[in-house]
Amino acid sequence: MSDIVVRRTHKMTIKKARAAAEDIAAKLDEEFDLDYEWDGDVLAFRRPGVTGHLAVAKREVEISVRLGFLLLPLRGRIESEIHAFFDEHFGKSSGPTV
Repeated sequence: MSDIVVRRTHKMTIKKARAAAEDIAAKLDEEFDLDYEWDGDVLAFRRPGVTGHLAVAKREVEISVRLGFLLLPLRGRIESEIHAFFDEHFGKSSGPTV
């Protein structure tokens, strides 16, 4: 198993941050065929070989993705997509992300 964790601060309202997270999830669903659902301010997603969540807080968003063995070769591509989506929806990172 391999984990990807990315955190980003934002200056949006919770409502706008959730809308951005929903857009990210829809694009990831389109790209990687993920099923997802909200539980409060946490969007959980899964598909065979991938599980994770995207948590929206007042000033921060965090995505945590666990990849199964068969998807390890796509780790770099998936992580790049996550960073690109976060840049587009929450603004570019000014510091290191985890």
